[in-house]
Amino acid sequence: MYAVIRTGGKQYRVTKDDIIAIEKLDGKAGDKVKFDEVLMLGEAGKEPKIGAPVLKGASVTAEVLEQGRADKISVIKFKRRKNYHRNKGHRQHETVLKITGISAKAAAKKAAPKAEASEDAAEE
Repeated sequence: MYAVIRTGGKQYRVTKDDIIAIEKLDGKAGDKVKFDEVLMLGEAGKEPKIGAPVLKGASVTAEVLEQGRADKISVIKFKRRKNYHRNKGHRQHETVLKITGISAKAAAKKAAPKAEASEDAAEE
């Protein structure tokens, strides 16, 4: 089973036990992270489920392996014949994750408190 998730303004296709590097998230090594913005779920030999824009109830869980920085990139500005050139480097902060699970349905426990709250308001 695979999923397409959205985080940090980008989309990632992930499967269980994948290791991905994404934009920096809060958390330390060993923390659990849950992604609720699942855009698509698919399995081999079956039609994929596509959200509009996200699939309700689907989630992907991951474990933070490390917080670090990506490889250095050079940013070069140059104007010919003007004796102008600037050279800068940049290292983006990133979080390395290991995908631990993909769930097509989330637990329905979150819907129950809303129903109780509306019943309490109706009694008043």
